Amino acid sequence: MRSPHAAAVIAGYLAHLAADRGLAANTLASYRRDLARYLGHLGSRGRMSLAEVDEGDVAAFLTALRSGDERHRALAAGSAARAVSAVRGLHRFAVREGVCAHDAARGVHPPARPPHVPKALGVAEVERLIAAAGPAGVPLTHRNRALLEVLYGTGARISEAVGLTVDDVEPGLVRLPGKGGRTRAVPLGRYAGEALGAYLGLARPVLSAHGPGTAALFLNARGGGLTRQGAWEVLRAAAERAGLSGVSPHMLRHSFATHLLDAGVDVRVVQELLGHASVTTTQVYTPAGVDRLRAACAPAPPDRPTS
Repeated sequence: MRSPHAAAVIAGYLAHLAADRGLAANTLASYRRDLARYLGHLGSRGRMSLAEVDEGDVAAFLTALRSGDERHRALAAGSAARAVSAVRGLHRFAVREGVCAHDAARGVHPPARPPHVPKALGVAEVERLIAAAGPAGVPLTHRNRALLEVLYGTGARISEAVGLTVDDVEPGLVRLPGKGGRTRAVPLGRYAGEALGAYLGLARPVLSAHGPGTAALFLNARGGGLTRQGAWEVLRAAAERAGLSGVSPHMLRHSFATHLLDAGVDVRVVQELLGHASVTTTQVYTPAGVDRLRAACAPAPPDRPTS
């Protein structure tokens, strides 16, 4: 029996992705573009059906993706990886449907994506952000400043920060309720310690008087526990006042890690402070590699120069 044309198999595969896999419209559109380019590539090599395709044809497609031609620009590793993944899925589908006896794409792997290096704020930008916590002498400003100092000075995730209770704060450290029920103790730097002390002494009692009483460390204006959305809004408003764009709670966590590593703190110490299960996750913050780090220093949080 004659094998169906590659275009017909691609159409069947896209229909399968839409109906059975429920792929989003944007993802389907990307697959459709990638497979249309693959179809053109096969046609240029005289392959009308997928049964005629061998591993060399698929490997040549990857090369063409990365080098470009007169009709297509060269693709970055991430975009080329997506296209190759679409082709690999097509060939697996063709084998399952009995169109091909062998998977020609099985031995062709997507190019490795470059590691994503998280964006970090500079120390001066952190200063501006925290200085923009709000007008002086207002209880909510004390809370905002303490929240921002804790996010930056401990590398806490936003869920960890809003999950803190008063009992989690001890002299010189805070116990963060991390993922999987694991709690980790993180030292408090001078700035974070002073901001928390001012908040606990001057502002939290005022805020708690408006509510039914809660052990949550950070309170909202009604005396209840501050939510993730509320903490996000604190950061968004401070960033807007400071003239900073694209700032997120996780960016403060990135800044904490990056500034520690820049100061020479060992990557495994930073791993422990961040609560990463694997040091590989932490190494994304070291664009020059771990070998540029000095021997482990005292696990102190980043501090800013006194003005």
